[in-house]
Amino acid sequence: MLNVNVRLQNIAHFLLLSLTSVLMCTLLCDCSAPLRPDLSRLYRISDQTTDNTPVILIPGLFGSKLRDKQTGKEVWPGSATDVLFSDYQQLALKFDRETLQVLPDNLEAYDVADRVLGQDIYGPIISTLEKSGGYQRGALGAPALKNERRYYIFPYDFRQDNSRHALALEALIDQIRRDYGNPDLKVDLVAHSMGGLVARYYLRYGVADVLNGDHEQVTLYGTTRVRKLILLGTPNLGSASSLHAFLNGEKVGFGKIAPEVLATMPSGYQLFPHPLVSWLIDINGNTLNDNLFDVATWERYRWSIFNPSIQQRMLNSGRAMAGESLADLKRFFAYRLERARRFMWALSTSEPETPIRYVLFGGDCNLTPARLLLEPDGDQLMTRLNPSEIHRPIAGVRYDELMLEPGDGRVTKPSFLARETLDPSTEQSEDSFIPVAYWFFLCEDHVQLTNNINFQDNLLNVLLTRSLPWENDPSQMKTK
Repeated sequence: MLNVNVRLQNIAHFLLLSLTSVLMCTLLCDCSAPLRPDLSRLYRISDQTTDNTPVILIPGLFGSKLRDKQTGKEVWPGSATDVLFSDYQQLALKFDRETLQVLPDNLEAYDVADRVLGQDIYGPIISTLEKSGGYQRGALGAPALKNERRYYIFPYDFRQDNSRHALALEALIDQIRRDYGNPDLKVDLVAHSMGGLVARYYLRYGVADVLNGDHEQVTLYGTTRVRKLILLGTPNLGSASSLHAFLNGEKVGFGKIAPEVLATMPSGYQLFPHPLVSWLIDINGNTLNDNLFDVATWERYRWSIFNPSIQQRMLNSGRAMAGESLADLKRFFAYRLERARRFMWALSTSEPETPIRYVLFGGDCNLTPARLLLEPDGDQLMTRLNPSEIHRPIAGVRYDELMLEPGDGRVTKPSFLARETLDPSTEQSEDSFIPVAYWFFLCEDHVQLTNNINFQDNLLNVLLTRSLPWENDPSQMKTK
């Protein structure tokens, strides 16, 4: 009976404390509403202290709208019906059979995509800049007004080789300089996902193509035109998710962009896992050393256009991949793999002392594809993209840890940080150099990073703070 009384007293005490907490919470605050900073007040324009450096937003893969030059019809992402049901065969690029260079087509980039793969990625950035940062979208050719904060969109044909986009970025910066009447003006870049690789290439090499086999010389050309670089979810050491897409297609709505279409897009190859990182394991969890950038690897495992079922589908459609023969496609595939390998090394080798330190935002709460697995099935090796696909797992092998790593669902934390591994006791390669000022980690999916209030707050803080710590004290820079 004594124990019962004690329990009743404890329950009564607990209820009294709970009721008191509820009453105090009701009196002092609205506990149901999460705290949010007043960004508009924090970053209100002031004639005396305002920072009017123009900002350029660089979207990632599939982040720019594409339209037909002749008809003006939007092809990507197109109408709601297109997003739900189209296979987007019209995105496939053609190439010259002799030079293997991509041929011009009728599509052009003209704006940032409102919704990318069904998600609104760039709306939150634009809203933050406009409503809280006092920025206005700049109209090219219109002179900038005194104390006006402007942002610009850099739409580009995301299908093309990323080194080509430096030319268009250069032209945009030149026009902004003319609009501001300042030939020495520097801009700030905010780049999402693959857009970060475009920005990094421009900072290192400007408009030069260093992927043609010549020794790449880091000139830091772009640092004379760019003040700050903010990277959001950028795969600095590649993405296994992009490799997955080349094998199975990129899901859009109820359908997919087929592997044979993706294989015509040079940029896709440049998102593969970096040669520095492990990307393939066997059923026992051992790392395999197959060369991802050797076309023989793709032929051996019958991936992408080397898959017999995909080849048959191409023949049945009468396209044969935009009209080229399979032999032509193999040569194109091998050429693009080699260009991608050079692109990755061009971004990761050491560079001279740079005045720009990157600010990184990324996710680390979602398990993200990091490696493929090969599982024996009779006399064949079957490729598994996720641990749940393994038919005969070996007891004791921790496939989740081997195949998945913390990230944002598409980009792993190590790739985001340009590290081969998260293990702090492992010495990192000097060839994974990246000049980082500091980084922020968010519990968000890749396409939801921009919705995070901490990202929005710190984005404006970085853009509108005149002097950042590392600009006066380079020792504060992180290089790994």
